[in-house]
Amino acid sequence: MTTPTTIRLYGTAPDSIVDGPGLRFAVFVQGCSHGCPGCHNPDSQPCGGGTVRAIDDLVAEIAANKLAQGITISGGEPFEQAAACTELARQCRVLGLNVWTYSGYTYEQLAAGVPDPAARDLLQQTDVLVDGPFVQACHSFELKWRGSSNQRLIDVPATQRAGHVVLWETEDYLPRKPASW
Repeated sequence: MTTPTTIRLYGTAPDSIVDGPGLRFAVFVQGCSHGCPGCHNPDSQPCGGGTVRAIDDLVAEIAANKLAQGITISGGEPFEQAAACTELARQCRVLGLNVWTYSGYTYEQLAAGVPDPAARDLLQQTDVLVDGPFVQACHSFELKWRGSSNQRLIDVPATQRAGHVVLWETEDYLPRKPASW
């Protein structure tokens, strides 16, 4: 299988504080088949929109941000571009960044290879998965790093070791020196 060199993006936020702990570089992919009512990025849903970017160029932009402590891959739906998002996450992990990935699919679906067998590869590169569709009836501004209460913050490495879903424990977060310093 050929390693992807490009990714279709809706946009980026190089200094996000709402897409996971610490200062994060958020990457919003283009294309999502879920169509969740109340989606906070409805313009990211059409698969043909957005901009095609070279993954290496995007990684160079992320690496240049010496304050970012991690990246967040959101959308759109990252697992509908699983191979490209896997390559992005792999390169960012080499830089010493942690990876959070948001998905409208559940962990169980992704572990089974839905929507694409490459979903398992992206899970392997993900530290925390925020899973499940956004459900407007479960929406609350009181939730940390998720939009609706049905969504889970999953510690992916702990889940894979345990063989069952292990929730990521929210901790009071104090900034630390980025690995790039």
